[in-house]
Amino acid sequence: MSLILEESTKTIHSAVQKKDENNKVIDVEIKFNVGDLRRLMELGDSDNDPTIVPERLCKGLWFRMGFTGHVNGKYLKSLFCRPYKFLVHCVVHALSYRKGAYDETSDYIMNIITCLVLNRPYNISQVLFDHMVGNIISERYIMYPRFIQMMIDDQVTDLPKDPTDVMNLRNMKVDTFSRLDQYKLKKDETEPRVKHMICKIANPRYVAPENDAWRHDNSNSEDETDSLRDMHEKKLRYWFMKDGKRKRTPKASPTVTAPKVSTPKIVVKGIVERASHKRS
Repeated sequence: MSLILEESTKTIHSAVQKKDENNKVIDVEIKFNVGDLRRLMELGDSDNDPTIVPERLCKGLWFRMGFTGHVNGKYLKSLFCRPYKFLVHCVVHALSYRKGAYDETSDYIMNIITCLVLNRPYNISQVLFDHMVGNIISERYIMYPRFIQMMIDDQVTDLPKDPTDVMNLRNMKVDTFSRLDQYKLKKDETEPRVKHMICKIANPRYVAPENDAWRHDNSNSEDETDSLRDMHEKKLRYWFMKDGKRKRTPKASPTVTAPKVSTPKIVVKGIVERASHKRS
């Protein structure tokens, strides 16, 4: 399935094949933008919601959640107590655009978790769509296959499916929780103590603090000041803006990429189309 991005409308165009009433194979056009993604996934966000959350806000909340690492170090699931480790685990597996590095959380994943816990608005749809666009430009495997399949099914309701090529979703079971044991500390380290649930996790009617704070003034939980004392600002995507352009996040771990195959470029109405590789 080839993908192209129409820059003027920020719309991804593609096509799928199906048979018509005469049993002839035809191409059916599919196009979607961030609005289609938001509608189908029912994320409840909007274009007016931010995609950038202050770095200090994220890290302050994460230390309040019991994170035991250094403020300028890597943010690993293994450095959380189990309740919050499971929260990070679910968000990373559901919304990460990468195929690996599931222990380490990227800055945009930290943004998402921070806004979920604090009940702050966040434009998740735009972030996901940006990574879909990035995958087209970088010629990687198509990420977010579940989301793409939802958009295909929405526009081509009678598309036949090969049973051997269907990605089935499973409910959480005991083995899901057991996977958390893969993310352990070193032998001489002890697992962080269990922190009590806070913010929206503890109270569905929780109202986020104002002025980019991660706690209300009357909060009686532990103070994070000492943990944040040595913090220095990172230059990462969704945390740093320069001349109106986002800086790309440096690679923290090897990325699995598709083998490069020489394919011709096809220019359609000023848009460069590259043949993408089917995900194995």
